[in-house]
Amino acid sequence: MLFNLFNSMPSVSTKELEAKLTEKPQIIDVREPNEFIAGHIPGAKNVPLRKAETYTPKGKVYVICQSGGRSKRAATILKSKGYDVVNVKGGMSAWSGPTRGGKL
Repeated sequence: MLFNLFNSMPSVSTKELEAKLTEKPQIIDVREPNEFIAGHIPGAKNVPLRKAETYTPKGKVYVICQSGGRSKRAATILKSKGYDVVNVKGGMSAWSGPTRGGKL
């Protein structure tokens, strides 16, 4: 896991997250519901970016979006509230693991 001293946001690659799926990590997908329905990581919860401010994770949470911009914003919001947050670099665009959904 990389830790950048300049932005202090822990992050993992999609491959690193995929390797953790057997541990059933808490994953929130901050894309809009229509994007989530089109395909998401099994077990991920849809919490659109606009709702990140009011979301309360239980323990460490991995945050993903389509390409990494929205997840970094949501992760910053949650981290500022004291939560243990990890941003997923590259988002669903870089995800090659299993997905659920895909039908609109």
